Amino acid sequence: MGVEKGGVLGFDFGLLKTTNPREHATMCEANSSTISFPAHSSSDVLTEILREGAQQMLATAIDAEVAEWIDGHEDLIDENGRRQVVRNGRLPKRRITTGLGQLEVEQPRVYDRRRPEEREKFTSKILPPYLRKTKSIEELIPWLYLKGISTGDFGEALQSLLGAECPGLSASTVTGLKKVWEEEYREWNQRSLEEKQYVYLWADGVHFNIRLEEDRQCILVLMGVTSEGKKELIAVHDGYRESEQSWKELLLSVKSRGLAVDPQLATGDGASGFWKALPQVFSKTREQRCWVHKTANVLDKLPKRIQSGAKNMIHQIWMADTRKHADEAFDLFVNTYEAKYPKAAECLSKDRDALLAFYDFPAEHWKHLRTTNPIESTFATVRLRTKKTKGCGSRVACLTMVYKLMKSAQKRWRLLNGSSILTDVIQGIQFRDGEKVTKDAA
Repeated sequence: MGVEKGGVLGFDFGLLKTTNPREHATMCEANSSTISFPAHSSSDVLTEILREGAQQMLATAIDAEVAEWIDGHEDLIDENGRRQVVRNGRLPKRRITTGLGQLEVEQPRVYDRRRPEEREKFTSKILPPYLRKTKSIEELIPWLYLKGISTGDFGEALQSLLGAECPGLSASTVTGLKKVWEEEYREWNQRSLEEKQYVYLWADGVHFNIRLEEDRQCILVLMGVTSEGKKELIAVHDGYRESEQSWKELLLSVKSRGLAVDPQLATGDGASGFWKALPQVFSKTREQRCWVHKTANVLDKLPKRIQSGAKNMIHQIWMADTRKHADEAFDLFVNTYEAKYPKAAECLSKDRDALLAFYDFPAEHWKHLRTTNPIESTFATVRLRTKKTKGCGSRVACLTMVYKLMKSAQKRWRLLNGSSILTDVIQGIQFRDGEKVTKDAA
């Protein structure tokens, strides 16, 4: 990936530049590149035409909205037959900051002649009274910040995107946003999960540097897939070195808020804390170890000169079409390396059952269940932001930033392959080698 495109308003910011990952790394490291903006935004004929057209369309829409309101009250007349709800001039002009720059709008004034206790106040749904920036602009500021723009670059960036004449969009806005995000996270972290049922879980923990503290912070993340196949962020928790107690607190928290049904399968790396805590809270949930993490751990115990061949042999295990063929490939790897490299063979063989658990689930789901990639790929964005700012200033700031970035990424998560089959998994129908077990086969 060279440049991240899209985002709010569809601008290309050139924010992300990934280096070639090490052969056995579990995820790509995202690096930030220097961002330069033109000194002045260029004004062209097309932009002016679009701006004028948008201004005219907005004025027409508001006039129509007011006319519809007044027509809806045409039956209100006084003793002289005069209508009680009428237009009465226009309100003062105001400027709205949009993706096309600033638009000047003027709204008709609505006058209700009835007694004060009977009057109805007209409020435009198109142009609320205190609106000064469109929603896309309100979203642009946090998007720029979370994607790596430093507060010192905000003025230059916003002027280049929206024009030098756009006021009210400065770096100071971020300070207020951080407080809003913290409160938003607290409310989200206490939300009810009574209506939720997650068929599969993914769990992972990532460490971050905190500028104002000596210890690194460990963020525990739990994701799940609903019975409809939708991937969702379940919990973001401040942990301590992925310990058993930290994971237990997170799992007990989601259960106490209504997550009553045990998920069918949980995928995670080799961190023992999660696997010790899981059966204490969700005793029926099966374990699936992440093959990406396991591959990296095994290869680290082998000389580099033979890692390529060993990696290919590991791929033959989890790429096998049946559990039998996977077991054969598994045995071949162990027999090949256990004499000279017993630690590598032991690292793989000790988690054999947990590594091959996915064979008891639909084949359409295998690519999702074998790794914690749904979480790992999202953390690339989080790492970009923390690297740009040389770490977060506080633990609360780091926790909030991880939450906001992952919630933003969640909008792009696609449905699980074979979502319709999840109903069979929930009902307890057995699968063998990815296929449904029929009564005759059973």
